[in-house]
Amino acid sequence: MRQLRIINRFLLIFLATWTMSCEEIIAPKSPESSPRAVFEHLWQDVNNRYSFFEEKQIDWESVKQIYSPLIHENMEPDALFDVLGEMLAELEDGHVNLLSTFNRSRNWSWYENFPLFYDQQLIDDIYLRTDFRIVGPMHVQTVDNMLYVNYRSFERRISQANMDEIIRLMQFHEGLIIDVRSNGGGSLQNAHSIASRLIEQELTYARQRFKTGPGNTDFTPWANLRITPQSGEKYLGKVAVLTNRRSYSSTTFFAQMMKALPQARLFGDQTGGGGGIPVFAELPNGWTYRFSGSQTVDLDEVQLEFGVQVDQLLTHPSELMPGKDHFIEAAVSWLKSNP
Repeated sequence: MRQLRIINRFLLIFLATWTMSCEEIIAPKSPESSPRAVFEHLWQDVNNRYSFFEEKQIDWESVKQIYSPLIHENMEPDALFDVLGEMLAELEDGHVNLLSTFNRSRNWSWYENFPLFYDQQLIDDIYLRTDFRIVGPMHVQTVDNMLYVNYRSFERRISQANMDEIIRLMQFHEGLIIDVRSNGGGSLQNAHSIASRLIEQELTYARQRFKTGPGNTDFTPWANLRITPQSGEKYLGKVAVLTNRRSYSSTTFFAQMMKALPQARLFGDQTGGGGGIPVFAELPNGWTYRFSGSQTVDLDEVQLEFGVQVDQLLTHPSELMPGKDHFIEAAVSWLKSNP
């Protein structure tokens, strides 16, 4: 009996040891997550896939030489985060972010130091007032017999039923004003939902290509970006679009769509840009990040990354029209001329 107990104990020890060995063999190794490994991973991925080095005249190798000496193996996570965030800020790109559980790096150079040219309180008090319509994510009001549409974020979905209502309302108005000032972007589908009800035939408005490798010419071929008309009633009359420097990303794409329409006119200040589609990835330590992985140019080969220029630049101070929004007033004036 004693001999049997010894054998059983030996078997248990053997099985436990064998199981531990199997786990060590079978379990995949975790990626190296030291500060140096995290730094190298981020720098290399951006080097391979970021799309605007040449256009922005950024020497990414030189950037590495600046920030690499700041990395050491005993760094606290927040110190590492700060270094990586500052390195990414060298790209001056609103589509570049580093995200951890305790912070999110960001770059706002596309609108910093530029006037806002938008007063929400003034819009609410004088133009929208309290009896405006709420059509999905859009606030809608009649302004001097024009339909004024205030759309704050392309993240908020516009349905075809929403656009049906906008088109229905246009039969009672002389023109359409779409205000996307300080709209930071969102879903490009919402931009298409609006534009597709303002055309009768398919329209090419820009071209796009994606980065495929570290070389300056490592891109996919250029492909046309088109607006396809949706079924249902259309509005083909004059459209005024209001933008400022905080109009970014999908709002820049929307502005370019509108600029391609012969019956539309852009008023205000140029958009902030954001013509690169973000790509996403994860670092070995679990932090996530994104950066621009494509380029988009207008029909004249101008990069949308740097913004869409307006047809009528309005940068004079609002004090010249006290109590009025000079962007809206300029749009109304144009819509009333030569209807």
